[in-house]
Amino acid sequence: MSWTRLIRFLDDAGRETFGEPEVDSAEQVHELLTQGSLYATEFQGPSPVAALTKGSRVHVKELLNILRPSDVPIIRCIGLNYIKHIQEGGRIPPPYPSVFIKPSTSVAGHAEDVPIPRIAQDGTLDYEGELAVVIGKSGKDIAKADALSHVAGFLAANDVSARGWQRDPQKAGGVPQWCFSKGFDKFAPLSPVLVAPSVVGNASGLTLQTFVNGEERQNTSTSDLLFGVEDIIAFCSQGTTLVAGTVILTGTPSGVAMGMKEPRYLNDGDVVEVQISQLGAVKNKMAFE
Repeated sequence: MSWTRLIRFLDDAGRETFGEPEVDSAEQVHELLTQGSLYATEFQGPSPVAALTKGSRVHVKELLNILRPSDVPIIRCIGLNYIKHIQEGGRIPPPYPSVFIKPSTSVAGHAEDVPIPRIAQDGTLDYEGELAVVIGKSGKDIAKADALSHVAGFLAANDVSARGWQRDPQKAGGVPQWCFSKGFDKFAPLSPVLVAPSVVGNASGLTLQTFVNGEERQNTSTSDLLFGVEDIIAFCSQGTTLVAGTVILTGTPSGVAMGMKEPRYLNDGDVVEVQISQLGAVKNKMAFE
């Protein structure tokens, strides 16, 4: 990629475009935007993972969602991938990454409400702060050593989950199921600044924090990942093409509501914020329909 950080925005003329913001870290984007002093070098093109043409320096008037459902062919997710989270659930570390999927319709923006359908309003709604990987170059049978060359960048994400439909035998059956319980519309909010590997490498050693109504629930380093980014890409691409635009959610650390002795699940109106150092944040309100 010819940029280090990428945003989608409206300029003063109301034109929608991509651009590299003039910041030293993703955390500065919202601060400068609020001050009215955010500028970016324009990059024109059809999607964040397409070849983009560099343009002039422009003023950023409004920040838009970096990824939309039409940009994402599929979301691949890894379960049970933080060592402390595995211990929290009393489970044995899996020998290989545990993979499930969310549809592209699960993509949501960094500040929009997450609509909770009636079927998921059973008192078991949960959050999962996660590191997201965005594939920038399609590939199949990708070697671990080549994995980062296929990455466009990283985002902060929330893998919103309806635990009842994931684990309750009366709903999920005898074996926990992951796709339906986590695949509702807008159940994968993503942060607005795509940060390239040239800035954060393989994104290990970053601090991931999740807050519910301002209260910290998760605080873990991404170095606690059982399977790192390169391992995940190499495994998931075996016999399967990872198409450019694919989002991979790498798993959540300890601190989810389900793992608490007395679970504190999400309610209507609760606000969940996931922050990852150097990547910025995604903040969404849960809105029961």
